[in-house]
Amino acid sequence: MEYKIGIDVGGTFTDFLLTMEDGSSQIYKVLSTPHDPSEATMAGIAEMAEDRGLSLTEFLDQVKVIVHGTTVTTNAVLTENGAKTGLITTEGVRDALEMRRGIREEQYNNRYTNVRPVVPRYLRRPVAGRLDYAGQEITPLSEDDVRRACELFKSEGVEAVAVCFMNSFANDQHEQRAAAIVAEMLPEAYLSVSSVVLPSIRFYDRVSTTCLNAYVGPILRRYLQALVRKLEEADYQGVLLIMQSNGGVISPQAAQDLAAATLLSGPAGGPKAGITYGRVHGQESLITTDMGGTSYDTALIKDGKPLVTTEGDIDRRRLALPMLNVVTIGAGGGSIGWIDEGGLLRMGPQSAGSAPGPACYGLGGQRPTCTDADLVLGYLNPEYFAGGKMPLDVDKATAAIKTHVADPLGFTVAEAAAGMYQVINVNMAAAVREVSVKQGADPRDFPLVVAGGAGPNHACMIAWELEIPLLLVPRESSIFCAAGMLMSDLEHDFVRTYPAPLLDVELGRFQEMFEQMRREGVRLLESEGISADKVQVSYSLDLRYVGQYHEVNVEVSAEEVQQGRLDDMAGRFHPAHFQLYGYELSDTDTPVELINMRLKTIGVTDKPRFAEEPPAGPDASAARKGSRPAYVPSAGEFQEVPVYDGALLQNGNRLEGPVIIEQVNTSTFVTPEYHLAVDRYGTMAIYLPDKEDEVLGRIG
Repeated sequence: MEYKIGIDVGGTFTDFLLTMEDGSSQIYKVLSTPHDPSEATMAGIAEMAEDRGLSLTEFLDQVKVIVHGTTVTTNAVLTENGAKTGLITTEGVRDALEMRRGIREEQYNNRYTNVRPVVPRYLRRPVAGRLDYAGQEITPLSEDDVRRACELFKSEGVEAVAVCFMNSFANDQHEQRAAAIVAEMLPEAYLSVSSVVLPSIRFYDRVSTTCLNAYVGPILRRYLQALVRKLEEADYQGVLLIMQSNGGVISPQAAQDLAAATLLSGPAGGPKAGITYGRVHGQESLITTDMGGTSYDTALIKDGKPLVTTEGDIDRRRLALPMLNVVTIGAGGGSIGWIDEGGLLRMGPQSAGSAPGPACYGLGGQRPTCTDADLVLGYLNPEYFAGGKMPLDVDKATAAIKTHVADPLGFTVAEAAAGMYQVINVNMAAAVREVSVKQGADPRDFPLVVAGGAGPNHACMIAWELEIPLLLVPRESSIFCAAGMLMSDLEHDFVRTYPAPLLDVELGRFQEMFEQMRREGVRLLESEGISADKVQVSYSLDLRYVGQYHEVNVEVSAEEVQQGRLDDMAGRFHPAHFQLYGYELSDTDTPVELINMRLKTIGVTDKPRFAEEPPAGPDASAARKGSRPAYVPSAGEFQEVPVYDGALLQNGNRLEGPVIIEQVNTSTFVTPEYHLAVDRYGTMAIYLPDKEDEVLGRIG
């Protein structure tokens, strides 16, 4: 037997998807171990081996690929627990890391303080040396200043050093010389150089990204080295790949070299999985949602491609590497319900996490969470949570809600739980609007692909709020990101800055810059074992009208680049600008300006094959488990709701809401407004009745 494993390390649970060569798959979940995430990773793999009566070594001998996503770097930034970092930068601009773009996020809030930089001011060391905008040397680099900075770093116990000079995207000689001195004087330090990390225009974006890369580099390096060591001790001979924020995967060594590429990798697997499940229903454009224990992630996919941004932030710190445009809010099963100063009920963003967890876990948690509310409302079976491995305590959930929400508001426990359920649903619906409407898309035109252990219990109410007629709940929804990781390709992103009116660029230079990036990307993929026939290359440009501040990324074809069809490239920009901003200037004399050239090399990997089920007809009675009282929001009361075993539902089975579907790792509440049908892969299509013919036609 040959296996592949997808692993997603979350704040509460570590999720695993094990796929077999016959197309079958199995889901695993273990509690995360924040002090050392590799412990949870190895515990999950050991559980897989035990289920098959094999030793860990015997099992790993049959594992071909492990694809691993991690929140190690994310958590290091969020908790401000990264490596002690020093910055060597151009004299006169060391405060750019603190000044940022000079814009306060809340302009009318005089109490709104700046985010603390990851490098304190005394470790941001200025050095003499200056290049102009074209990369011509104005002042030679002071190597003595660089050496003095290194002496300070050595005395202060600095673990990582970032090097970022003005205009180094145009000429990297000063940075490379400074980096050589740092490597000589601080050989053990993690070194992050902006002309390697992000050789593009905009100094704050570049210095922030370079410093973040240094700040998390030693943390990720230690973690990956520990994980690789444990796998080697178990004699693992297969391939280990690490998820990136851009939705692609890279080797562990490449991840250590560019640690910042993993900063938002946790949610990146979701959109990749959403594309696969959507295509079964003929849906190339969709919205993915993933509600886990701590956060709620949502992303928009158009024409089979997730949207990518290079203007992301992590905890208000700019990260300008390409990443999937995923909106994340603090809304998950562990989100805590509380009363604010105005007496209003709030949910999150604080989370009970995995320790102590929701009150109903019985692990010491005292605060009421979303999971406690779902339990009190009847959506969760206290005897079947995690397949019965983790029974839930209804009394503790009730007491927590009563003490902290119901009594302060003068509500009954049921009313308070219903309020908690409604508030968190509204919060999540707002996140879906954020990711869709801001991109010029109407959420009503996109099916909702629902994931996360807590997501299916809330999905119908979110869809009803947004008037979305179709939802897809994959059988693997509880470990959605882990599944998406197995569907990802190796990807490397490159950028070069070339500011000029697009129609006036020097064509030879333009084509040669793209060719240099292509050669570098192909070389990297070859080092990762990708053959030439599995390499794909995509090209894009950051364009804007002259005088604008923000650019629009526009994909262009290889033929347009090779043939120098600049007019065609400019023509692609106008409709893209119109979709985002509602106007275009194609009929004026306003020229289109090029800022950045971007290239992505893709190494296509073998994807897992999921087994199809034969048609079983609409009758789902064989999966019926019974019924129990559950709160029906549209009725405003508890009703006796049928309960079905999701593992026993078969291809073609149909149900009408209200109904509860129980699975080992998740539970789905279908409200009275929706119907349900199961497709050949076990995905539940939940739809409004007027969409029935369309849905059944696709899965029938």
